[in-house]
Amino acid sequence: MSTTLLGDYQTPLPLVRDVLRAIRMAGARWARALEPTCGQGNFIRGLLELDDPPREIIGLDIQDGHVRAASGIEPPPGVRVHVAQADVFATNLRTALCWETRGPLLVVGNPPWLTSAASGALGGANLPRKSNLKGLAGLEAITGKANFDVAEFIFIKLVQELMHEQPTVALLCKTSVARSVLRYARTAGWPVLGASLHRVPAQRWFGASADACLFTLRVGPGTTDYTAAVYDSLSDPLPCSALGFAGQHLVPDAAAYEQVAFLDGASPVQWRQGVKHDAASVLELAWHDGAWRNTAGEAVDVEPDCLFPLVKSGDLNAAPGSRPTRAVLLPQTRLGEDTLRLTKLPRTWAYLQKHADVFARRRSSIYARQAPFSVFGVGDYTFTRYKVAVSGLHKRGRFAPIGPREGRPVVCDDACYVLPLRSPAEAALFAAALNHPLTSAFLDSTVFWDAKRPITKSVLSRVDVAQLVQHVPWADIVQGAEAALAELSPEDRGNWTSKLAAARARLEPATHRQLALF
Repeated sequence: MSTTLLGDYQTPLPLVRDVLRAIRMAGARWARALEPTCGQGNFIRGLLELDDPPREIIGLDIQDGHVRAASGIEPPPGVRVHVAQADVFATNLRTALCWETRGPLLVVGNPPWLTSAASGALGGANLPRKSNLKGLAGLEAITGKANFDVAEFIFIKLVQELMHEQPTVALLCKTSVARSVLRYARTAGWPVLGASLHRVPAQRWFGASADACLFTLRVGPGTTDYTAAVYDSLSDPLPCSALGFAGQHLVPDAAAYEQVAFLDGASPVQWRQGVKHDAASVLELAWHDGAWRNTAGEAVDVEPDCLFPLVKSGDLNAAPGSRPTRAVLLPQTRLGEDTLRLTKLPRTWAYLQKHADVFARRRSSIYARQAPFSVFGVGDYTFTRYKVAVSGLHKRGRFAPIGPREGRPVVCDDACYVLPLRSPAEAALFAAALNHPLTSAFLDSTVFWDAKRPITKSVLSRVDVAQLVQHVPWADIVQGAEAALAELSPEDRGNWTSKLAAARARLEPATHRQLALF
C-alpha cells in the first residue's frame, strides 16, 4: 500500500478480486468498465482476470507515473484497454469518454479518501473547482466553502454525468461517504434501482482506522429503491440489515427501526449542547495540591463567582455517582454578555488578561466581533441545578443524572448534550426513561455509531420520552429512577415517589410546552 499527497490508497489485487466477486455475486455482467482514478491499474488487472472481462476498459488518472504503470497492462485478445491522463474533477465525463463498445457500464474503483481540508494540509492539489455541484438551496455544496469528502464529490459527479449510460457505480469509500451519497440520491431524485453496502476491513487492507465499505448504486429506469442492503463482508451472500429511510431520516436498520418507531417524535424538553470556549488551557481547572490549577499547572486564584463544577463528556460514562474533579471559569452567563463586568472581580479579570493571547488565537469565526473572552452555549439552561447529560462522542454512552455540587450547578462541556430540568424527580424520571432498553433499541436503529459524533442534538430531539413512559410498566420507570436518584444530592429526596408521579403527569402532551421553556 502506498499513500501519496493526493490521498490515494493503491488497492491490493487480492482486495480487487474480492470486490469484483461481490459485485458479480448477483450474476450481473458488463460490456464496459470505467476506473475514474485508476492509480497503477489493479482494478484493470482484476477486470482482465475475469473469465468474461468487459470488452472495453477505460482508466483515468492525474499522475504521470500511475498512467505509465497502468498503460503497460496487456489485455487479452478482444479487449480494449485505454488509460489516459486526466483530472477527474475537471473532466466532463458525459462528453470526454469515447467508447467504442456499447452495453452495460460498470464504474469501479477506489477514489481518494481524504477530505478537502486534509488534502490541502498535505499539499495535495487534486481538488475540484469550487461550485455548487449539489445545487441545493440553503446548503453549501460539497465543493463550496465547507470541508467535504473528495470521494463523495467523485461519486456524485460520476452518477450525474454518466446517468444517461444507466451505470452501476461501485466504489470503495468510507461508510459515512456512502450514507451521504444515498441521502443525496434520494434528495436529488436519482433513478436508483438498488444499492448495497459491503463492509471492508480498512485496517487490514490499508492500515487505516476508517470504517470503510464497498458502496454500489445501480441507476436506470424502473421503480426507484433508496434502501441499501448491508453485508458484513465482501464474501457474505446474504445481507445482515438494510439502510433505509424513516421520513427524511436515514436509519441504519430499517427493520429494527419499525419495532421502536413509536418513540420517534419530539422530546418534551429541549436538548442543549454544553459550553463551547476553545480555551481549555485557561478556563478548565483541576484541583491539585490545595489549589485550582490550569493545564500548565499554574495555581489559579480567582473569585468563586465565575467558577462552576465541570463535567466533560468522558466523565459521563464513569461509575455512577462519581463527583466532578474539575471546574470551569465562565466569563459569561448568557450569549453576548458584556465581559467588562468582570473588572469588578479583579483577580478573575487579571487572570484572563494574563492569558488574553490564548483567546486571541481561537480560530472559530463564532468569536469574531464578540466581547473579550466570550464563550458559547451559555444561557439560563446552563445553570439549572438538575440535568441529564450524554456524551456526543462515545458509542452507546449512558444518560447521566446530574445535580448540584456544594450548592453550585454543574456545567457540561460542548461534547455533551444536556436536558435542563427543574427537580431531582424530573432528572431521575428522564434518566430512567433514556437509559431504558427501548430507548437504547431506538438509538441503535437510528444512530450510526461509526460516525465521528454518533449522538447529535437532532437525534436526541426525536426521542419522545412521553411516549416511552406510556408504553412501559411504571414499575420499570420507578426502579430506574430510584437508581438515578441515588446519584443526585440528598436534598429533596423526601417523598420522591409522589414527586416522580407528579413529574410523570407533566409529560402529558398538553404540558409539553411548559417543559420546553428551558
